[in-house]
Amino acid sequence: MTIVFVHGNPETDAIWGPLRAELGRDDTVCLSPPGFGAPLPDGFGATMLEYRDWLVRELEAIGEPVDLVGHDWGGAHVVNVAMYRPDLLRSWVSDVVGLFDPDYVWHDLAQIWQTPVEGEKLVADMMNAPWETRVERTVQLGMPADVAEAVAAAHCDEMGRAMLSLYRSAAQPAMAELGKNLEAAATRPGLHIVATEDAYVGVGDQRIRAGERAGARTARLAGLGHWWMLQDPARGAAVLADFLG
Repeated sequence: MTIVFVHGNPETDAIWGPLRAELGRDDTVCLSPPGFGAPLPDGFGATMLEYRDWLVRELEAIGEPVDLVGHDWGGAHVVNVAMYRPDLLRSWVSDVVGLFDPDYVWHDLAQIWQTPVEGEKLVADMMNAPWETRVERTVQLGMPADVAEAVAAAHCDEMGRAMLSLYRSAAQPAMAELGKNLEAAATRPGLHIVATEDAYVGVGDQRIRAGERAGARTARLAGLGHWWMLQDPARGAAVLADFLG
């Protein structure tokens, strides 16, 4: 059974390296969303629903139900597929189910990216900063240096354009509208990873009730933040192995 990993923003599949090594399996695959470590195809608008449809096509090409694991925006794409095409999945895992709660408010950076002019300025600064600055910023966010270098190497204007389009397509009430169908994700077994120090994916009971609506089991990673798979890859791998069997 294939395990498919999908990363988010502004990342590459390098974030999964340590966790995949800990899993020690030879049936894992990483898919890079267009613009985030993979080219943006002509005519691809980089909206939330276009990413869902991109992932559907990738899974259809695999030809059998998979265990689908997503982080950050990759986790949102996973939930969207679980609601829309559960037939493509054996199971799903996401650490951002709370984004689909009706009371979710986008974090401060996202709100800037969703704002014309201000968003363009911030993204240009992020993508076009000197190499050393990009690496250091990424390390400060919580990534080890080798992964930060791999991620920073992919930062470019194309990624910046994808970021702006994706976040603007998901400005509220867009996420809340999609979340109205969250119960449909319960068609397949789900795992909701809740890293307790992750400040980007909802507050209070938003995450918990969203996961419950999706019918997902909750795995609470106390003390870990947004990049839990890098902070403690052995712990993350153990949680996945327990769920996937």
